[in-house]
Amino acid sequence: MTSLAGGLDVSVSAGKDLDGALQIALSAIAHTYDLARLSWNDDVVVTRRTPQQKFGPALVTPPPGAFLQATPQGEKALLESAKEAVGNASKIADLFAGCGTFSLPLAMQAQVHAVEGSAAMMQALDHGWRHGANMKRVTTETRDLFRRPLMVDELAAFDAVVIDPPRAGAEAQVAQLAQSNVARIAFMSCNPITFSRDAKVLVAAGWSLDWVQVVDQFRWSPHVELAAQFTRA
Repeated sequence: MTSLAGGLDVSVSAGKDLDGALQIALSAIAHTYDLARLSWNDDVVVTRRTPQQKFGPALVTPPPGAFLQATPQGEKALLESAKEAVGNASKIADLFAGCGTFSLPLAMQAQVHAVEGSAAMMQALDHGWRHGANMKRVTTETRDLFRRPLMVDELAAFDAVVIDPPRAGAEAQVAQLAQSNVARIAFMSCNPITFSRDAKVLVAAGWSLDWVQVVDQFRWSPHVELAAQFTRA
């Protein structure tokens, strides 16, 4: 369940097959509980109001079950850290970009290339940018960064990189970043263990870990988010 401006966006996965009777029942549930949208096994059953998320000046409609930050307060803290880490970069690559949590706010100051494995999330990000205002150019690329990381020669086009991988970290992508000439890296992580592994590779390649900011946004759980800045030593 995601709380958005239009109300609750509920996405159910691993449910039984959707038939006519179930669709009627789900429609009644959406009405009773005033849901903005209800999806079942990635199929949208009911949309009563467009579920939108605001990223910077853009409004984005995430696909059902899309990755978002856990809390508005945590998202704000991470975005502030990302802005500090990239500095005055004019060309930024946002890797594991999701629906644009970092890409769209950062596009107010820089050109951004957003890369994410989900085509639906890239489409949502692109739509938000095209219908937004006061942003520089944002390009999108659907790409599996675990199997096809941006290579050193591709990274040469950017002044800074924002990277926010899932809990598994970004071993393949970090190996390329470590050898690149990117000036700054804003590294977000929801797993301190894989972050430590990836940070060790960067430091061994000559990068400086300037600071780490812990963001405790996973309430009622032992998990924490963190943001870090790396620069060329």
